[in-house]
Amino acid sequence: MKDLETIEGLTDARERALTAHGTIEELQALIGDLSRVRRAAMEELLAEKMTQAQLAEMLDVSRSRVSQLLSAGTRPERAFLGAGRLTLAIGGKFEVGRSDPGAVLSAEAFSAYEILAELARSVGLDAGYEVVPPPGHVHLNRANLIVLTNPRLLPFLSQVMEADPHLRYVEDEKGWFIKEPDTGKEYRSPRDDGEYADYGYLGRLPRPDGKGTFLYIAGTHAQGTLGTARYVADNLAELHRELKTRRFSTVILCRYDKKDRRNILSTERVTPLFRHEG
Repeated sequence: MKDLETIEGLTDARERALTAHGTIEELQALIGDLSRVRRAAMEELLAEKMTQAQLAEMLDVSRSRVSQLLSAGTRPERAFLGAGRLTLAIGGKFEVGRSDPGAVLSAEAFSAYEILAELARSVGLDAGYEVVPPPGHVHLNRANLIVLTNPRLLPFLSQVMEADPHLRYVEDEKGWFIKEPDTGKEYRSPRDDGEYADYGYLGRLPRPDGKGTFLYIAGTHAQGTLGTARYVADNLAELHRELKTRRFSTVILCRYDKKDRRNILSTERVTPLFRHEG
């Protein structure tokens, strides 16, 4: 970012205008991010029993200004999703009997995208999706990424999940399921036994290039993906308060309507929020 003196010293008016405009955009984005960080820190201090009067004294502002700062700006929990336009990469599959060679999404996976896109908009973020066709070569080395669907459609994710010391998807002769590698505890989908319920994995995993993380939402079946997306939407503030943008994982139990499998009736977390970094 160039300083004011450098920008004012540009002799070409076109270059000066473009440089000033670009710098303003960068500063406005930075101010927005700093405002979010400030608000989140203030809310943490209030949760720790600091009063607004004490906050005002600490920041050297009036109490009314503290109230303004706590109500203004973007919601801090948006950071749990990302810091810019979100990309949701969704595993697709080829439908049997279709002449169209393109991959398609399940209705549940697209509904999960719609839930998360609406959630993103509610906290001031934009979102779009891309279909990852078979054999599921998803590009993970990018910012603001959320990946949907399990390793059955995205096989490389089963390798990436090995970075999770607490949970991972594994496969045996009965199919895919979530397992705690340390304890051996298994979370096999109730749907496989005829129940209207499924398990979903929710976690933040490291990118292969080591330069960041991505959010991963994966049901054992499509209903688990949808239900876990619903859980994120319903619990975003709590997830951010507990985890910020640190690596973690957990298992979500989702129950759905037997007549409309896209109608999620309930979601609940059935494991702790496993922290991956101490």
